[in-house]
Amino acid sequence: MATCEVCGNDYGMSFEVHAQGAVHVFDCFSCAIHRMAPICEHCRVQIIGQGVEVEGHWYCGAHCAREEGRAGIVDRV
Repeated sequence: MATCEVCGNDYGMSFEVHAQGAVHVFDCFSCAIHRMAPICEHCRVQIIGQGVEVEGHWYCGAHCAREEGRAGIVDRV
């Protein structure tokens, strides 16, 4: 068993996420999202989908990127 780094739960079905040279341990996806999801720099929502990265800045979508003055960003549908 391993202990979740967010909630401290010692859980037999915990899992590891390997990202950017670090190993993280979680007991559920909601804890993983809480710790690892980037936050939109405009509306402050956690980005759990694709998001938009512009020059090292993260936004939940094109609308928020444009609201922050980023030009030429469009959502794909």
